[in-house]
This record gives sequence, structure tokens and C-alpha cells, in this order.
Amino acid sequence: MKKDFWLERWERKEIGFHQDEINPYLRQYWQNLYLARDSLVFVPLCGKSRDMLWLRDQVHQVLGVELSNIAAQEFFKESGHAPQQIKHKKFDEYEADDIRILCGDFFDLGKDDLENVIAVYDRASLIALPPEMRESYARHLASILPPATQILLITVEYTQTEMPGPPFSVTADEVEALYREHGEVRLLRQADVLAQNPRFRERGLSRLQESIFLLTLH
Repeated sequence: MKKDFWLERWERKEIGFHQDEINPYLRQYWQNLYLARDSLVFVPLCGKSRDMLWLRDQVHQVLGVELSNIAAQEFFKESGHAPQQIKHKKFDEYEADDIRILCGDFFDLGKDDLENVIAVYDRASLIALPPEMRESYARHLASILPPATQILLITVEYTQTEMPGPPFSVTADEVEALYREHGEVRLLRQADVLAQNPRFRERGLSRLQESIFLLTLH
């Protein structure tokens, strides 16, 4: 999946993946990470997710990475902030009110960019990637995060032939395969949610399951 796909989605306002409400699993399971105040939380492929505001309200610092400048600009505009903007070699940086977004390619991130990260919130990153990119994503993420980083990961699972992604179906077995060499994989919950998501029924799905994982890197 090429970068232009996502850039064009933002330009055309085709952002059905964006959620206006705070994710209920984030509210319910974030406390399982037992983070200290002012911990730095990383949100990959963050878009303009309002979940970043919720994380900031838990007295965390938030660092997002996002391909589209439009997404970052809209996030700060909609949250009522005029961010400071700094242009780096590989990223355009936007920052305001303890939230910083780096606009550029996730795979250009290095250890120095994430050296103070304590936790990761991944609701829309892994499931945005087609199968051929997910192993590279997981390997790169694990390689640039500090040891013992915790990851709250939310995935969806359905019969992939019934609907083209994104979001793509990611099974619990695949999550285990992607991350077991990098750390501990703990499944917190699985829930059937098709009844609560009529737009996916309309797209032809016969089942839809959400899974919540807590990963702890070695």
C-alpha cells in the first residue's frame, strides 16, 4: 500500500476510519499499564484521533506519527490549539499542549525519536496495513522502542474475502506470531461487535470481532 493512498484519502476527506468518540477499550484497559504521570505515550499512524486528547488528559505526554500534514493540522485546529511548527529533515513537527505530531513516514523513525517512550497505543495502525507490510511494521516498531515498553493494541477480525481493507483483518494468532519474539503477548478481551457496527454489515461482513492485547517488549 503506497503512501499516496493515505494522502489522497485525507485530501478527499475519505476518512471513515476516523472516530469522533474516545475509544471505549482505551478508557477501560489503559489503567492496566499502570503508567506514572508525565509518561510519554506513542501513537503510530495517529491521524487526528481524539484518543490523543484523552491520553493527554490522563497527564501523559503524547507523541504521534502521521503521514498526512492535513490530519495533524486538523487535529490541532479542532482541539483549539495553534501548534508550534518545526521542519526537520524527515518530519514536519507540530506541537501544542503536551501533544507532538511528527508528519512523515513511520519507517523513517529511529530510536532517538522514541527514546523516552514508555507506552504505545495502537488502535488504527496495524490494522491499516496489508499483510505484506505487517511483519516489517512490527519488527521496526519493536526495534526502535525502549526495552519494557508496553503496547495496548486493538485489532479487528473478519472474513477478509468479504470486504477489502483497510481496516484489515488481523487474527490473534497473527498478533502472537508478529510479536512473540519481541516480548510478551497477552490477550485481554475478544468481543463480537458486528451488531454495533451496521456499516460493516452493509459492506457484506457476516462477523466482526475486536481483540484487545497488552504487549510488553523484552
